[in-house]
Amino acid sequence: MVVIRLARHGAHNAPFYRIVVADQRKRRDGRIIEQVGTYDPKCDPSAITLDLEKVEEWIKKGAQPSDRVAKIIAEVKGEPLPKKIQARADLKAAEKAAAEKAAAEKAAAEAAAKAAEEAAEEE
Repeated sequence: MVVIRLARHGAHNAPFYRIVVADQRKRRDGRIIEQVGTYDPKCDPSAITLDLEKVEEWIKKGAQPSDRVAKIIAEVKGEPLPKKIQARADLKAAEKAAAEKAAAEKAAAEAAAKAAEEAAEEE
């Protein structure tokens, strides 16, 4: 299957991505079919160049964009995220909130246990 995804370039701690069309079986930074844009997340706001005509042409041919590329395409077009990707993003946000809540509860329990231990030592 043909996919539209990010290929990482740039130096250590200075990522720069090319938005490429590639065979799914190839490595992330391996052989590509065509480069359709770039994405620089280090800029504020992120610098995005994208040839929408080429992207639409590849999608019509059956290429599947990755989640991040689909977000970039929606951002460039000024459209909302596709429902499928929005559902995944909402699920990830819920999982992250649950993990943060669990970590906070664990830290509070450890602090209470330490305080009880110190109180026991003082008596």
